[in-house]
Amino acid sequence: MTIAAALRRRPAAWEHQPFRRLTAAWLTTNIGDSALYLMAAVWAKDLTGSDAAAGVVFAVLGLATLLAPVMGHLVDRTSRRRLMIIGNLVGAGMVCLLFLLTADRFWLLYVVIFAYGALGTLTGAAQSALLRDMLPDAHLASGNGLLSTIDQALRLVSPLLGTALYVVVGPQAVVALTAICFVLTALLLTRVRMQESEPEPEEESEGYLRSALAGFGHIARTPVLARTTIVIGVAFAATGLLNIATFPVIEQGLGLAAASLGVLVSVQGIGSVVGGVTAASVIARWGEPRVFALGLALLAVGGAAFLTPSVLLVSIGMAVVGLGVTWSVVAFVTIRQRLTTPRMQGRTSAASMLAINTPQAVLTLIGAAVVAVVDYRLLVALTVIGVVVAALPAFAIKRLPEPEPEPEPEPEPEPVTPEAGIEPAV
Repeated sequence: MTIAAALRRRPAAWEHQPFRRLTAAWLTTNIGDSALYLMAAVWAKDLTGSDAAAGVVFAVLGLATLLAPVMGHLVDRTSRRRLMIIGNLVGAGMVCLLFLLTADRFWLLYVVIFAYGALGTLTGAAQSALLRDMLPDAHLASGNGLLSTIDQALRLVSPLLGTALYVVVGPQAVVALTAICFVLTALLLTRVRMQESEPEPEEESEGYLRSALAGFGHIARTPVLARTTIVIGVAFAATGLLNIATFPVIEQGLGLAAASLGVLVSVQGIGSVVGGVTAASVIARWGEPRVFALGLALLAVGGAAFLTPSVLLVSIGMAVVGLGVTWSVVAFVTIRQRLTTPRMQGRTSAASMLAINTPQAVLTLIGAAVVAVVDYRLLVALTVIGVVVAALPAFAIKRLPEPEPEPEPEPEPEPVTPEAGIEPAV
């Protein structure tokens, strides 16, 4: 299917009203989210003049996933919709603390970003679980692809909007925009009406710690899920070095200002939109594991372009990275959802986030420690090598069984009417 045909075709997930309303909430939260996380790194760079300080913003976001087992346990033991509403309201309040940020209180930025990342883990796990309750297996890739398309399409607008607000009005304008978006998201989520799966009964002998870590056990006991989690963990860990190399690539390699990151991320969004639009179609044709592996291969190819001093090649590389990351993430999330029971979704989602983001955060911190004394091109090269090493075994993962199609609703029986001249029996 061509990209144009995919754009014209209504996603199968759109048939479900709760999904349509969840999509509206996803749109508003991502407007603020896309503007904030990028602006935070630029703000850190401007306040300190340090590439390492800016890169640590991404590391702190990753370290926030250390709370993932607690968040996942909470998601599986209560209403996911209610948690998302509360999480967005709390997030709005936390973001408003950035109004107090100054060079003397620079540490406040890391505190807020850590809390913001932890709440993102909570709402992300809750949303993934809600999606599993909303959609049949055959529509999961469609739903994940559409949400990813919205997320990445906003990278075409939000970073530019955030950068423009930052430069023209100041960082407080971006903070205000993000807080308003989070409050609006909470209001929209109150309109999502659906039947959530009931929490599984908690055995007294299980204990809190064992229950919170059950997601890791499920991943370990499920071969395909275990292999894909390890692969994506290794590949995305390698990109932690690329996070640190981003500003040197822009300033030293391309000779551009740090604020140009907003433009390049928007270019990445073009590839990501293409990835989101086509994800369901390519998964239907090749299966989740193959699309997962192809996405990682594209990530390696796109990352290699960062070794060049060409703005054009780096821009193309950003677009290819966007396509590859989106394909691999949509395929991985769909695999995880399909191979996990409804009330294990939160803990399994949180466990996979931890397995992916913690190694990435560690390598980001290592990169931040050495970027001042190591050529940034070495960090980029190590990223490409790491992703390639991870992607190769992914091609050997077998295709999952085809999901069962959604059953057609049974037609209502036609009312029996008495024929002319015959009295109905009493």
